[in-house]
Amino acid sequence: MSEAKSLLLVDDEDGIRRVLSLTLTDAGWRVRTAENAEDALALFRAEPAPVVLTDIKMPGMDGLALLSAIKALDPETEVILITGHGDIDLAIQGIKLDAADFVTKPIRDDALDIALSRARERRAMRRAIREHTEHLELLVAQKTRELLNAERLAAVGQTVAGLSHAIKNMASGLEGSLFLLRQGLDRDHRDYLEQGWEMLEANVQKLKGLSLDMLRFARPEELHRTPTDPALPARQVVELLRPQAEAAGITLELDAPQGLAPAFIDAEALHRCLLNLVGNALDACVAADFGPPHSGGRQGGRVSVHVEALPGGGASYSVVDNGCGIPEAQRANLFTAFFSTKGSGGSGLGLMTTKKTVEAHGGSIHITSAENAGSEFIILIPGQYENKVLQ
Repeated sequence: MSEAKSLLLVDDEDGIRRVLSLTLTDAGWRVRTAENAEDALALFRAEPAPVVLTDIKMPGMDGLALLSAIKALDPETEVILITGHGDIDLAIQGIKLDAADFVTKPIRDDALDIALSRARERRAMRRAIREHTEHLELLVAQKTRELLNAERLAAVGQTVAGLSHAIKNMASGLEGSLFLLRQGLDRDHRDYLEQGWEMLEANVQKLKGLSLDMLRFARPEELHRTPTDPALPARQVVELLRPQAEAAGITLELDAPQGLAPAFIDAEALHRCLLNLVGNALDACVAADFGPPHSGGRQGGRVSVHVEALPGGGASYSVVDNGCGIPEAQRANLFTAFFSTKGSGGSGLGLMTTKKTVEAHGGSIHITSAENAGSEFIILIPGQYENKVLQ
């Protein structure tokens, strides 16, 4: 629902107040007026206004001082300055003090309408960003409490430090998106607005993913195992991620023979594991320094998923890529809380939850990798459920 069109008009000239008040009322605005800045502040304290339209030059407190005082009371209020043609420098000072816009005398209706529309858009954008941030803060706080209360994470101090680092990185991304949004609003630059909004959405998704990973890791693993075609979760993951791979110029292929013996697995849980491993493999290919065709250097990225049935209802899954690889010094920490080879782009919880799910199946996960030569992750689910499969 859009906010009511209400504003406070401040000008020491009675004639200007009357004319502007009539014009704005005809345009659907609810208008309150004040003849000086002191009276305006009293009205504002009694009933804050979403928009203030004020002359710059007035006896006593001028418009710039009023702007600063209003922003101190309510930073979300948008202030539009009225100035003469010779006072552009003062108007620019006002913009630096976070005024939404300025209009020059004599005031044209179309210029005033544009300034008011821009002020309302700025206010709506501020509110949307604040609500997103507040929601995310509540969500992260809730998941953090759940994480800290989990018995599986005894090293609370280390966990909180890692979590704080992960959230700080994502908060930096939010700050970057807010900067672009502000630049777009201040300069009326649509490209900046679109870039800022895309960054905001991307960081919201990162925080949401972090919260879900925390929740999955903190709660006990409850598997629902049934005799299942072991290729099913791999096939679903490859189909899901193929558009992403094609968009990045990466070949994504599945090697899974038809008619594999059923495996006693939780297909949905293993789907999440393979989604994490294949997604990481695609990221590794994107990060690799592949040369252009016929350059003589490394050629296009490739990710392969291999599935085999093991005796007695077991299964193995192999995810192989020719991406950037993992340095030897980092491999020992791959399954450590909040350690990621992606720098600020990952939390490290994905591999931890994958390992947890595999171990809940009674299985194990193994890695071989070489820097700049790709990696292979292997999941082994032993056939220890043979009797259940055959019954």
